[in-house]
Amino acid sequence: MNEAKPRILVVDDERLNVEVLQGLLSDQYSIMVAMTGEQALEAARSKTRPDLILLDIMMPRMDGYEVCQKLKADQNTKEIPVIFVTAMTSTDDETKGFDVGAVDYITKPVKIAVAKARIKTHLELKAQKDHLATLSMRDGLTGIANRRKFDKYLKNAYQKALTEHNNLPLLMIDIDCFKSFNDYYGYLEGDDVLKQIAKTIESKMERSTDMAARYGGELFSCLLPVRDYNAMVTVAETILDAIRDLKIPHEASTVSDNLTVSIGGINFIPQSHSHLEDAIVLAEDMLYHAKESGRNRFVN
Repeated sequence: MNEAKPRILVVDDERLNVEVLQGLLSDQYSIMVAMTGEQALEAARSKTRPDLILLDIMMPRMDGYEVCQKLKADQNTKEIPVIFVTAMTSTDDETKGFDVGAVDYITKPVKIAVAKARIKTHLELKAQKDHLATLSMRDGLTGIANRRKFDKYLKNAYQKALTEHNNLPLLMIDIDCFKSFNDYYGYLEGDDVLKQIAKTIESKMERSTDMAARYGGELFSCLLPVRDYNAMVTVAETILDAIRDLKIPHEASTVSDNLTVSIGGINFIPQSHSHLEDAIVLAEDMLYHAKESGRNRFVN
């Protein structure tokens, strides 16, 4: 299957300028169009977010400088590279463009070879940056989200739940007797088990808002924003059963002949007097109770 073409948002209030850029670039890129600053911001924040923006400066109501500033101030759009395409050629204009966050500056009339080369360069740089960002948010062994990504997602979900007065279901999952497993079977087998458990847990994250992460060692976490209490219980019990069904032998376990997990869960509702850390502490307390009461179970 062919990879999707990179998306470029062309922003210019002159239809002829838009058509010229479309004609130059549509064979290599998927072109989005905006005729005003407001339309540009809306397109940049859409689900089909552009990979790069070609932005005119002189536009009515909201000029390119203001559009660029707003893009760079928004967490959802600040990483999209912006290239100004303009007839303004003074050093001051160019300097101002870089000051507000543009990565490059193309002057009109557009020189085709120069424009294509600069666009290609900045798309490649963005792709490399995106790849590195993805790697930094993934656990190197299991491939699922790491602690850093989970903490960032939890912080955002907590603030959203606090603002909208929603609940925030959270699960903490620990592999039972994992040290004994490593001692008995070896660390290579232990690594394989961590991969299997991670894959199994992540497969139960059925909504786009769900997240499973390796929290550290043999500890995993799941965040289930906007799910209710019953849904949280169902997810936890499904994970328990799915891991039991793997039937991974664990002769050194004090719980079962096969590998099992313990799960602690809370249906946290952020309040003005509560803190993000409270949710983690409460979920860890539930996990502690699950382990103390015999393991291989869910406590909430």
